[in-house]
Amino acid sequence: MDHLDKLSETHLYSLRTLKTPGVGRTVAKVLIVLTAILIVVLFLPWQQNIRGKGTLTALSPKNRPQLVQSAIAGRITNWHIIEGDFVRRGDTLLSITEIKDKFFDPDLIMRIEEQLDAKRNSRDAKTNKVRALRNQISALGNALIAKTSQAKNKLQQAKLKLQADSLEFVAEQVNYENATSIFERNKNRYDAGNITLTKFQEIESKYQMSAAKVLKAENEWLQRKADLANAVLELTSIEADYTDKISKAQSNLNETISGLNETMAEISKMENELSNVRIRQQQYQIIAPQSGYVVRAIKVGIGETIKEGDAVATILPESEDKAVEMYVKAMDIPLIEEGKKVRVQFDGWPALQFSGWPNVSVGTFGGLVAIIDRVQSKNGMFRILVKPDPEDEPWPEQLRLGSGIKGWVMLNNVPIWYEIWRQMNGFPPMIYEEGEVPENAEKK
Repeated sequence: MDHLDKLSETHLYSLRTLKTPGVGRTVAKVLIVLTAILIVVLFLPWQQNIRGKGTLTALSPKNRPQLVQSAIAGRITNWHIIEGDFVRRGDTLLSITEIKDKFFDPDLIMRIEEQLDAKRNSRDAKTNKVRALRNQISALGNALIAKTSQAKNKLQQAKLKLQADSLEFVAEQVNYENATSIFERNKNRYDAGNITLTKFQEIESKYQMSAAKVLKAENEWLQRKADLANAVLELTSIEADYTDKISKAQSNLNETISGLNETMAEISKMENELSNVRIRQQQYQIIAPQSGYVVRAIKVGIGETIKEGDAVATILPESEDKAVEMYVKAMDIPLIEEGKKVRVQFDGWPALQFSGWPNVSVGTFGGLVAIIDRVQSKNGMFRILVKPDPEDEPWPEQLRLGSGIKGWVMLNNVPIWYEIWRQMNGFPPMIYEEGEVPENAEKK
């Protein structure tokens, strides 16, 4: 037995097979260590984030690439720039010529001005005629007042004369009646022989004179009645005559004013046409609306026609204004607010990104959420605009608008195990009020 105890295990195959291999021990130790590391890692802090993709753009719409459009239709005659040129605001990009026959006449402005001068002269003449007609109406009104007053005076005089002659006629009638009574009595006396023939003839003469006076007074009274009727007729005739003249003058005035208004409308229309022609001729030179780079010429051929509103070139304004246009899922929008931190990775820019550990990421740049759209943009995604973070590293100057980006909107810290569990269940990220963190999360 002692001899057997002293036998080496290396001489017995069965003992060698029962022994644990050294490689197995090494693997077991490695697995134990990895498991321990994994358990520890599961409790490390992980910063939740919302991922999105998009492009580089400008925060202000005026600094984004814009189309230069032609305000009028025309034919291209000359390009003054080439693609890639830097142009200042007001520089001429290209020249065009007219293609509408209405504007072919080279002396069109001069002819419109001549027509406009003729219309203005017509306006002045009609204005003077209106003034003259108004003066005429005023004069006729004054004449009507004077003539009416004169006719009324004559009517009043006729009434007074008629009244006086009427009284005189009555008085002569009374005298005639008295003379008739005297004549009748003395005729009886003369027939009785009580008075002489001479005395009777004297009384008869007075009687006949009284009869003549009555007849004369009656004639004058009738004449005064006729004069009164003539005075009334004259007053009516004056009013009717001058009313007719004033009405004709007023009608002529209204007609002239109507013609004057039409002339004024034609003048305004021609002035508008003249102004439009002058402005149109200024549009034959298409100029740069602001300083920037000509990145693309859309209409290129000499002699090529363009329509109103056609784009002829694209200009990228000269500006340092850069922003990221990023699209995120609708379910993540309630968790994003203006001012949130964002990490941005630009296409073509070397980067090593750990979304949960932004502090150890390389080649990414900081940003802040500037604008959140209130309506979805496309495919159910919402757009957010991210501007550079002034407290972080500046964005590269070599960036070009339109290049692709990837972005992460940074939220709060949670353990890695929780983030794995959340991702497996498809739950949204957690968001906390300022200063509040979950119990199992660590502050940075």
